[in-house]
Amino acid sequence: MTRVQKTTFTEHPWRIHEITRDFHIEDVWAFRTPGAGPSDFPVMLAAIQAAGEPAKQPWLVRSLFALRWKLGALLGWDRPSSGIGRRVASLRDRLPDDLRNAPRGKDVEGMPFTSVYELDTECASELANKTVHTVMHLGWARKPDGEYRLQMTVLVKPNGLLGKLYLAAIAPFRYLVVYPAMTRQWERAWRERGQPSAAEGEPASSRITRNRVHSQPDTPLGCRRGQKHADGHTGSVS
Repeated sequence: MTRVQKTTFTEHPWRIHEITRDFHIEDVWAFRTPGAGPSDFPVMLAAIQAAGEPAKQPWLVRSLFALRWKLGALLGWDRPSSGIGRRVASLRDRLPDDLRNAPRGKDVEGMPFTSVYELDTECASELANKTVHTVMHLGWARKPDGEYRLQMTVLVKPNGLLGKLYLAAIAPFRYLVVYPAMTRQWERAWRERGQPSAAEGEPASSRITRNRVHSQPDTPLGCRRGQKHADGHTGSVS
């Protein structure tokens, strides 16, 4: 994963721009997906799902999140009254009709994010607590060499001074622990997407395709493939 210029996000016509004008861009990262083509975004999301269960995260990452949830419980950060639909309205309330009417999929068990929408080349999910309203946007971006890569953008709307202090406090842990672990896991998921599954004895890509046909599983951020962009655009350039 490489941290990239924020302009790679702001200068591309992602649909997320329509509903996050009051959010601040915290980070923009690019993940290596060698050999990826313009239609491989759903494949990447499915590969992440197959390999990205919270229980499979490294011990240090799991420990950090466990500590975070304990602090949140102690300080009241994660009470229902501070979440989506209570302290802040869901971004789904801001969606234009074409996105609101598209299926968004079920939320993923064990993940704190709630799905907002998914298209053929981008996906967004959100979470909110007493400190911040956060959006994680995944986009399928074309590189200068013609291949495609996964791009992750984190957008935030801190809740006053508490939110700003919270984001500053967790930044070192995100950069030194969480993001490196996420990089290893997601990039490995792409590389190993066609390798046999020890549990089922079949290639992961075949299992992903079969599951998507029969059950349409959720992606790791609670997103589900819905529709193409309203203008018919399926590729992306950054």
